[in-house]
Amino acid sequence: MPEDELTEIEGSVEDIVYRNSQNGYSVLLLCCDGELVTAVGTMTEVSVGDDLRLIGSMRMNPTYGEQFSFEYYEQRMPSTASAILKYLSSRSIKGIGERTAKKIVEVFGSKTLEIMQKQPERLTEIKGISQDKAKAIGEQVRKIFGMKEIMVYLTKYHISALEAVRIWKEYGDSSITVIESNPYVLCGESIAVAFEKADKIAEFLGKPLDEPCRIKAGILYIITYNAGNGHTCLPIDRLINVTADFLKLDRENVSSAMAELIDDTSLVSDEIDGRDFVFLPNLYRSEYFSADRIALILKVPPERITGTEYAIEVFEKINNIEYAEQQRRAITEAMSGGLLILTGGPGTGKTTTLNAIIKLYEKFGLKVLLAAPTGRAAQRMSELTGCEAKTIHRLLEVEWDSHDRPKFARNERNLLDCDALILDEMSMVDVTLFESVLRALPLGCRLIMVGDSDQLPSVGAGNVLGDLIDTGKIPVVRLTEIFRQSMESLIITNAHKIVHGEMPEIHRTDGDFFFMEEHNRDRISEKIVSLCTKRLPAAYGYDSMNDIQVLCPGRKGALGVTELNKKLQEALNPPGIGKPEIKAPVYTLRVGDKVMQTRNNYDLPWVRDDGSEGAGIYNGDIGIIEHIEKNSGSAKIRFDDRLVSYNSDNLSNIELAYAVTVHKSQGSEFRAVVMPMYYGAPQLYYRNLLYTAVTRAKEKLILVGNVSTLRKMVDNNKKTKRYSGLRAFLERN
Repeated sequence: MPEDELTEIEGSVEDIVYRNSQNGYSVLLLCCDGELVTAVGTMTEVSVGDDLRLIGSMRMNPTYGEQFSFEYYEQRMPSTASAILKYLSSRSIKGIGERTAKKIVEVFGSKTLEIMQKQPERLTEIKGISQDKAKAIGEQVRKIFGMKEIMVYLTKYHISALEAVRIWKEYGDSSITVIESNPYVLCGESIAVAFEKADKIAEFLGKPLDEPCRIKAGILYIITYNAGNGHTCLPIDRLINVTADFLKLDRENVSSAMAELIDDTSLVSDEIDGRDFVFLPNLYRSEYFSADRIALILKVPPERITGTEYAIEVFEKINNIEYAEQQRRAITEAMSGGLLILTGGPGTGKTTTLNAIIKLYEKFGLKVLLAAPTGRAAQRMSELTGCEAKTIHRLLEVEWDSHDRPKFARNERNLLDCDALILDEMSMVDVTLFESVLRALPLGCRLIMVGDSDQLPSVGAGNVLGDLIDTGKIPVVRLTEIFRQSMESLIITNAHKIVHGEMPEIHRTDGDFFFMEEHNRDRISEKIVSLCTKRLPAAYGYDSMNDIQVLCPGRKGALGVTELNKKLQEALNPPGIGKPEIKAPVYTLRVGDKVMQTRNNYDLPWVRDDGSEGAGIYNGDIGIIEHIEKNSGSAKIRFDDRLVSYNSDNLSNIELAYAVTVHKSQGSEFRAVVMPMYYGAPQLYYRNLLYTAVTRAKEKLILVGNVSTLRKMVDNNKKTKRYSGLRAFLERN
């Protein structure tokens, strides 16, 4: 059967090889017309003896061979006496083992399950089954029958197995009633079915296009989608127009539904700069609380530290340093007030200034904590300051709720134990995370926010650093002077040119910034592979895995992350005899691959080379696969000096990292960065993204491609407009 051809198979479950009770992922042995087929996918419940109809495709797994990967499924209860006996003997029903199952089936035969469901009291005819036990068995079977009925119902609407699991967990026996009443509930955060899919269900059910629940769901879908693009709010007039076009309805209908959503507090409206905006409630709360708390810190600042000027002079003499005027001003502001934003580009002395602030805080007896948004940013902060830095999530002692959303043990009822908190890479901090930090901040604690306002904004919603700077209420020190030693670096001088809208110097061949002009897409790809595998290692002694990083504007296309990863993997770590592999959704992972963790996992244990142990691997951490266990689908990955064991579930958060997006590289630095310059999606080719990529390189930066693409990126200063309320709320205080 050709791979990826959608087809269906039917059979009974002979064995459950693997089952994740949390997300429903299952590996089954299915008997289909006398042949055993390995089937993999997600389902609510499954038992040996179940009859299944699976819809999916055959795939070749290099480790486990041919497998049927299903997207949809239909579960049928076993109907023959022998199938029922196998089903009950597998302990699918609590309280029934192999011996009891045999007794029951001998009495009731093929009607066993029907009697269990509709006449469970008859089970008392079997010796050893009491009335209470019979009642409990009946309740279990009714629940299972109900669940399987719901799964059959959902399959006809092409609800995926993963979505079906979420629906069952959310609504249980009421699932069908809820969906038929309002299919758009499936678009909510806990289930996350695409609006278009819910719309098709509604159409199948004969729901009118102008039904209020459809319009409300459409509004919430649009505003939630835009929150994913960084907006904490949208102008009401614009949201009405966009939603009306999306739903193909009159604006009056949408406007009326909008008013109802605001009345029932599903949305929150507020006027900003004379224009009405609407927010999702959680984002409104985050921005409003953050503004109030910042205003409180400004009104009730910590006690001013006296003797600062003398302390700075002594510190300069001891460390043989002479601070520039802007640096001295930043240090003085940090000592005198409760808030400070320290910003500036590469080579302007942010780290030197920050180290002075930390040392002087400690000299005056203040307890200082350091944090950054990502693991790599925190690690880099630790290396530059010599002090321990944590991720913000780790600092706030994150836990996760049933919907995989973060909640923090540190909050207004359990404050952080510190006199000063320094947050690095503030451009990456979104408004909900900023709110969480402020809730855990003790009154009187100093907050120093460090970042480069010219870098990319946070992936999450909000424009925190920009809004805080724009209010003019918070002390801001912008370091602009490039120090002499940094002037020798083309990476640094070109970065500053780019951020000011000037073309970088690309014709010099004696520096650390190189441009290799190439107009053919395939040739660009070939040169990038050659640079990473041969030319840079030969010329500078770089290690292809550890020292060189390819950065791309996006994931798609021949010069996107996905395709370049496959080509670089083929060149740097091709398949070989005795080299185990694991098939992942996008890539094949094999021993020796360079990989990245794609989400924070604070519970994942690691062991250092010195035998010390700990836990926590973070979004953006890059490592090398050292071992793959074929039978269990597990792996061991080395992140610097930490060895981490992954099971098959955790490996879903691992992907190849020979090439990564610029967004994923934020907070990191690499000895050498290689980046393609070729035509692509306009929304990804702009000045701030280019500037962020260039400033990731410590020693060498090589751009490969078209000068015209480079010029377009430099000229495109769109600084993606983000609608947010933080600035306006701060100005009201």
